[in-house]
Amino acid sequence: MSTMMVMRVMTPTTMTMTFSRSLPSRFHSIGVNSPSPRSSIRNIAASSSSQGPSKESPSSPSSLSALLNDPCLFRDEGVSFIDGAFSSSSSSKKPVINPANGQTIALADAAAAEETQKAISAAKRAMPEWAAQTAKARGRVLRKWFELIRQNANDLAIIMTAEQGKPLKEARGEIAYANSFLDWYAEEGRRVSGMVLAPTQTTKRQLVVRQPVGVCAAITPWNFPSAMITRKAAPALAAGCSMVIKPSEATPLSALALAELAKRAGVPDGVLSVVVGDASDIGGVMTSHPDVRKLTFTGSTRVGKLLSEQCASTVKNVTMELGGNAPFLVFDDADVDAAVADAMATKFRNAGQVCTATNRMLVQRGVYNEFIEKLAAKTEAMSVTQGLDAGCDMGPLFDLSAPSKAEEHVADALAKGSELLTGGKRDASKGSDAFYLPTVVSCGDRNVELRAFGEETFGPVANVYRFDDEDAAIAMANNTRMGLSAFCHTRDMSRAWRVGEALEYGMVGLNEGALSDEVIPFGGCKESGLGREGGVFGIEAFLETKLMVFGRI
Repeated sequence: MSTMMVMRVMTPTTMTMTFSRSLPSRFHSIGVNSPSPRSSIRNIAASSSSQGPSKESPSSPSSLSALLNDPCLFRDEGVSFIDGAFSSSSSSKKPVINPANGQTIALADAAAAEETQKAISAAKRAMPEWAAQTAKARGRVLRKWFELIRQNANDLAIIMTAEQGKPLKEARGEIAYANSFLDWYAEEGRRVSGMVLAPTQTTKRQLVVRQPVGVCAAITPWNFPSAMITRKAAPALAAGCSMVIKPSEATPLSALALAELAKRAGVPDGVLSVVVGDASDIGGVMTSHPDVRKLTFTGSTRVGKLLSEQCASTVKNVTMELGGNAPFLVFDDADVDAAVADAMATKFRNAGQVCTATNRMLVQRGVYNEFIEKLAAKTEAMSVTQGLDAGCDMGPLFDLSAPSKAEEHVADALAKGSELLTGGKRDASKGSDAFYLPTVVSCGDRNVELRAFGEETFGPVANVYRFDDEDAAIAMANNTRMGLSAFCHTRDMSRAWRVGEALEYGMVGLNEGALSDEVIPFGGCKESGLGREGGVFGIEAFLETKLMVFGRI
């Protein structure tokens, strides 16, 4: 395999976008005439609906390589990317499993403390020169990264589907979403500025400057193996920081492909490293190393608390994007069809393995029956199959054990009197035991006594609860220690304002199920995290504010 690198950058405002190579004939290539970088990103995602005929899911490294236009993006030999080079630790490797068929498609490196320390040392050495460049110069590198990701979007999506399981159209959408952060921060870096404060004494002048926070560490999850990297790396690099990334050992291939493209784009050696291996070993070094000044993490609340505690010993700056327990409120005056459409999108995208996914559907009594009937019908009509199959609506969960929690929550609800409307079981005939059918459970007036009401299922189970009035709905929605995202459907705009303000969540969708893009402040409150990612808010996390006072003027 070539030792090159992957990540993203945006393109000039007017150009014809055609990927340099098309997919094998099994798939349609993506080609769009784009009037602007932003619209080209959207068009990549939209084009995902045009998939070619079905193709058997990869079951070996060679079968996956055969699907790619650029096999150098696929690192199957068990490596990390440290200080500008792919290298392997001496430890035994772990298999990377395709959840659609349970087969090994690659090996994952088993890097530990030694490799992590090497990456941090390289980041510390490389950062001064990177930070000394102008924001415009750093932005040119990020834009080149974007361009390379766009050109290789099909390959990146196939790699992601093979290791993570999501439908190819969703993987393509994630690549476009991931790339949007490179687009945004390639420009946003040059907008970072300080200020001159009005003097309080005639002999003094006071100046505020913004500087990169320092070497950063990022720990990213398996459910969005590309987007969670660029959402962190793009603002960090734009601000002048260097970064060491620890991706999930279950989905390292996307991270390594992005590293390959980043190197090709001209990201200097040491500025970006990807260390694949044991979470506790790598995380332990990241949280304790005095040269790491910031840690950013996306994952469970339990692990986020542990990392925050470990970071306290060196008083690190932390950003924590943690778990959710999203309510989805539907009032009697709502457009039920629109509510069902948004409920489907917020529940079953990525097989429900999304931190912002709807976990509790709260529906007012007057439209409850209509809502559950329509929801169950649309859910039952979903195409559940391997992610590379044409027309796939939902793929497997990310590993063979992942459906267990969904099974437990459904069993608990049914034992306490709830009604199963559709799904509720695994379907190994799809290819492996990681397939769990999309499920709708009518819970009626039962709520707090059900496990699924208080716990994040992180799977394709829609539990629907009934409420009587606005106050009851708000009380039910806020009855959780989590506070990431919430949704509400109503035609009454006064109610929308009231409910939106009353919901104790960092993000609220009002008659809207899509919350996230590159310009919004993504993040939660309560035990769902600290800080925000995205937009003008995201780069702030990677900057220090310094006061300079000039005296005896």
